[in-house]
Amino acid sequence: MQNTATPTHCPYCALQCGMNLTPAPDGTVAVSERADFPVNRGALCGKGRTAAAVLAPGVRLTSPLVRDEGGTLVPASWDEALGRITAGLGRTRAQHGPDAVGVFGGGGLTNEKAYTLGKFARVVLGTSQIDYNGRFCMSSAAAAGIKAFGLDRGLPFPLEDIPKSGCVILVGSNLAETMPPSLRFFTELKENGGTLIVVDPRRTKTAEQADLHLAPRPGTDLALALGLLHLVIAEGRVDEEYVQERTVGWEDARAAAMAHWPEYVERITGVSVPQLRETVRLFCEPESAMVLTARGPEQQSKGTDTVGAWINLCLATGRAGRPHSGYGCLTGQGNGQGGREHGQKADQLPGYRKLDDPAARAHVAEVWGVDPDSLPGPGRSAYELLDALGTDIRSLLLMASNPVVSAPRAAHIEERIRSLDFLAVCDVVLSETAELADVVLPVTQWAEETGTTTNLEGRVLLRRRAVTPPDGVRSDLEVLHELAARLGVEKGFPTDPEEVFEELRRASAGGAADYSGITYRRLAEENGVFWPCPAPVEPAGEGEGTPPLGEAAAGHPGVPHGDAAPAHPSTPGSDATPARPSTPRDDATPANTGTPRDDAPAVHPGTPRLFLDRFATPDGRARFVPVSHRATAEEPDDEYPVLLTTGRVVAQYQSGAQTRRVAELNAAAPGPFVELHPRLAARLGAAEGDPVAVVSRRGRAVAPARITHAIRPDTVFMPFHWPGEGRANTLTNPALDPTSRMPEFKTCAVRLEAVER
Repeated sequence: MQNTATPTHCPYCALQCGMNLTPAPDGTVAVSERADFPVNRGALCGKGRTAAAVLAPGVRLTSPLVRDEGGTLVPASWDEALGRITAGLGRTRAQHGPDAVGVFGGGGLTNEKAYTLGKFARVVLGTSQIDYNGRFCMSSAAAAGIKAFGLDRGLPFPLEDIPKSGCVILVGSNLAETMPPSLRFFTELKENGGTLIVVDPRRTKTAEQADLHLAPRPGTDLALALGLLHLVIAEGRVDEEYVQERTVGWEDARAAAMAHWPEYVERITGVSVPQLRETVRLFCEPESAMVLTARGPEQQSKGTDTVGAWINLCLATGRAGRPHSGYGCLTGQGNGQGGREHGQKADQLPGYRKLDDPAARAHVAEVWGVDPDSLPGPGRSAYELLDALGTDIRSLLLMASNPVVSAPRAAHIEERIRSLDFLAVCDVVLSETAELADVVLPVTQWAEETGTTTNLEGRVLLRRRAVTPPDGVRSDLEVLHELAARLGVEKGFPTDPEEVFEELRRASAGGAADYSGITYRRLAEENGVFWPCPAPVEPAGEGEGTPPLGEAAAGHPGVPHGDAAPAHPSTPGSDATPARPSTPRDDATPANTGTPRDDAPAVHPGTPRLFLDRFATPDGRARFVPVSHRATAEEPDDEYPVLLTTGRVVAQYQSGAQTRRVAELNAAAPGPFVELHPRLAARLGAAEGDPVAVVSRRGRAVAPARITHAIRPDTVFMPFHWPGEGRANTLTNPALDPTSRMPEFKTCAVRLEAVER
C-alpha cells in the first residue's frame, strides 16, 4: 500500500511551521515541505527538517521506568508504574494535604493536554500548586499587554503584516537563529522599502540584517525605550489626536519619560544620542511601524515595565490598533501561547480566565461538574514552586519540562528536586530531570498523536497523527485519565483529544481567549483559526436585527469613552485580568464556511487583527502605564565585574532534551561556549577554544572561549541548551519581576577565570 503524506506542524518553536510527514516501510519518517501554510510557506530550519529523528525507538523512551531498591531506573509495566504514582501522590496528600503535591507543565503540551493537566491538578489532586515553564518565556509581555490593552495575545496581527509596515524595531530577538523561517518577513519588509532596527547587546545574525543596530548594555532596555519616548515628545512627534481619542493615562507616562533625557540614557545604555535620534526618525516618519519584543527585554526582574515602556512608545506615536502597526511579542515555545490560556498556569482557568474571579470559577466549575468552592485558589509561580520542592511541596508530577537544565539557579533547583519524597515525570526522552524521577512514563509526541496548538499569531492549529506510536507508549491524556480513575475520579478525563477540545470550547466560551467557535473540522479546512472566535449566535428575534460578526466578542458595549481607571489592575504575583477582545474589522480574514442556510447562525471568522476598532478594556481605550528606569537586580561590582546574558543557537532548542539526540544538530552545535570580546579575552589571557570559567554568586560553569567583536566588551554570552559543567543556568539569577514573576535570566553579574589545560 502506498504511503501518503500527513499535513501537520513542527514540534518546536511558536512558528509551528507546516510540514508533511510520510512514514516509510523501514520505520523511518520523511519530513517534506508544506507550502500551503502561510507562516513558513514550505521553509523549515534544521530542527524542523530533522524533527522525525526523535521518533526512532533507539532515541525515545518506549517503556515505563521505576526506581528499584538499588536506586536504578529499570523497565516496568504500566500497571506497576501507574500504581507507584498513585501511591506516591496519594500518600503525600494524606500526610501533608493537597497543596503538598505539585504539578509542573510545559509550553510544548497541546491545548488539550494543558487543559486536562490544569483540570487534573484542581479537580483530582485539589492542589493550587501548578505552574509551567512558559512562565519563563513571555509572562512579562503578557502582563504588560494586559495592563495596556486588556488582552494578551503574542502578536495581535499575522506575520504577513510585517512586510507591509514602514519600520520594525526588533528588541532582544535573534530570530535568524531562533525562528529562521520567519526571517523572510523581515527581508520582505526591507525589499518593500521598510526599515529594520535591531536592539541586542550582540551583533547577531539578525542584527547583521538590520538597517540600524543598537547594542545597549544588558538590562537597560527600559531606559532605552524611555529615552526614545522622551525624544518623540521633545521633537513634537506625539500623535496627539490618537492619544486623545484612543488612550488614557498619557500625562503620567509623559512625565515619567521626560525624566529620561538622551544624554542620561546614553550613559545608562551605551547607545549614543545620534543613534537614539535616528531611531526615532526611522520609527516615526513612515505611516506605519511596529515594535516586537522577545526574551531579551522580557526575561528581566523589571520585564513587565520594560515591555510597558515599548508599548508606551507605540501608543504615543499612534502605532497600536492601526493597520500594519502595533506592539507584538515573539512567543518562544511551540504552544507557549495556548499553553497559558487554558489552565496550567498558577492563577488561570481555561479561556484565560482568572482563578480568583468568582464568575470565572462558576463558569468553569459548571463545565467540569464540580462545586466552585472546591476549586483551589492561585498557587506559586514556576520558580517559586520549584524553590518550594522538598519543603512545602513533597511530591511532584512533571510533564514536558526539564528544569534541571532550564530553570534559573539550576544547581539549587536540582537539589530541591532531589529532595522530593516522590517525583513522577512524563516525557518522550530520558531528560536530565527524568533521570532523577522515581517513575518515568513514556508518552507520545507530536507525530504520534492529534491535538491543537496556538502559534505566536494566536492562530489555533491542528496537529495530525501521522505515525503509530511504539508499543509501550501512551498519550498524556491516557495517563491523566488512568491516574484520575485510580485516585477516585472516574469521569471527566477523556482520552480522545477531540472530545477534550469540545469541552475546552465550552470552558473557554465567553473568556478572553474564546475558542468556542473553533472545531477540528474548521481547523483542518481553514489551515487554522485565530482566536477570539466565539460560537455562532442564534439569529435575533423579529425586528431585533443580527449583530455583526464578532460583536459578541467585543464586550462592554455602551461603556462611554473617558479617563476611566484601567480594568483589573495587575497585582504582584498575578497578571491582570483580560477584558473581552475587540471585534474584527472588515479586513479580518473570513472563514471558508460554505453557504449557510438563511436561518443559520453566522459563523465567526476568527480575529487575525486585534484592536483595530477598540482595545479590550471596558471603555475600549488603551492604558499608558508610567514606568521609570531602575537597575538590574544584580549589577556588576569589583568581585563580579562582567555581565552575563544567555540565549539560543540555531541547531538546538530550549533545554536540548530532544535536539541533543539528533546527530546532525549535534554536529552543528556540539556543546556550550562562552562568547567574549577580544579585549576581555586579552585581559583573561584566553585564546579561541581555551576553557573559560564563568562564576556568579550561584555557581560556576566552564566552556570553551569563542572570541568575537560581535559582543560588547563588558558582556559575555552563553547558550543554555546543555547540562553538566557548561550549564549556563547554574549562573543565572532567579530575581523575579514583581508582576509577572519572570526570573532575570538575561543579565547577572559574573567574573571570568582562566582554566588550566
